[in-house]
Amino acid sequence: MKIVSRNEELLRDALPRIPQSSSRSSLSSHNKLIRFEDISAAAFKIQCGVQKTPCMYSRLSKQYGMDIYLKKEFLQYTGSVKERGVLYLLTSLPQDQQRKGVIVALDSNFSMAVAYHASELRIPVFVIMSTSTSPARVKMCREYGAMVISYGTTAKDSQTHARRLAQENGYLYLEEEDSALYLSGLGTVGLEVYEQVPKLDAVIFPAGGHCGLLAGSAAALKHLNPHISVIGVESESFPVLQQSLKAGHPTEDQACSNHHFYGDVSGLCFGSNSLQLTGKLVDKVVAVREEDILISILRLLEYERATVDAEGAIGLAALVAGKLPELKGKRVAVVICSGNLELHLLQQCVARGLTLDNRVCRFSLVLSDCPGDISKLLESLAREEAR
Repeated sequence: MKIVSRNEELLRDALPRIPQSSSRSSLSSHNKLIRFEDISAAAFKIQCGVQKTPCMYSRLSKQYGMDIYLKKEFLQYTGSVKERGVLYLLTSLPQDQQRKGVIVALDSNFSMAVAYHASELRIPVFVIMSTSTSPARVKMCREYGAMVISYGTTAKDSQTHARRLAQENGYLYLEEEDSALYLSGLGTVGLEVYEQVPKLDAVIFPAGGHCGLLAGSAAALKHLNPHISVIGVESESFPVLQQSLKAGHPTEDQACSNHHFYGDVSGLCFGSNSLQLTGKLVDKVVAVREEDILISILRLLEYERATVDAEGAIGLAALVAGKLPELKGKRVAVVICSGNLELHLLQQCVARGLTLDNRVCRFSLVLSDCPGDISKLLESLAREEAR
């Protein structure tokens, strides 16, 4: 006799079968009930292929009046939590498909994870990238072991070419979706956080269009302890998840094309399963400004020596912005899920963050061409103890 908990019933209700678009990979046929047992099975299967990342007490705790624990998923080999879902997805492929290979398009954390783990599993892997992709990202994918093909000037061109090659050669075309396999792999983060931090009050995740991490981890956490608050954070500029929850279906706002700084956070809402799980299990979704994300990047770099991107910093940004006052005095875990910030962007983010944090003052002035004026300016700066 199987005893079904209330949370399992809730998960079952949250995931009716949703017809999927034919443009998705064949794995969309696996969109079924995501159970706690599925997440546990994923954790067992991927334990030797991904890092069990630390969830450490942060020195930022005193500054924000709560016990903050940072789940450092940016320490995965490719710098992203997406490895968990990708590895479980790839290891679940039939052997004949593993021999034929897989193909992905776009410059994203998902593609990087596929490139690395498919190579490690000796699955032929092809990555189609547009000619506008940075050479550093192309080089990295090749070093992971993928065959990288530059095609087209836009992401849409790359995707179209990838689908064509998949059809002609028998490759499986993969793009990030919310199949039960992928969500179960991502949900292992929730299992680990629960195990690593006793007496948790809340866990904060990045949200946005690709909310699979939020949905899958919420399924795990709510099964283990329904009283833990699960909170998603997205950008005010791209409130994709809040719009989708309000509409009751994934939105297709054309303004939400992937923004270079925000990455996956600004993408379109990609799945009904993730959306329904989020609506059922997530307690709150908040939005933060770009300025809050930049200061969050600065705080993590300075206090934790952690170099993260916008997706990685957005969870902490909700605390920086004071969006969650109810968590004061509580024990809170924040998932830092991605650290793939390109060097030129890192330089800009740090410079702007210091200005926003009132630690660097930028100004311009016009001086007359008279002897002694520069000396007077330097004297004024010295009186203000400027450095």
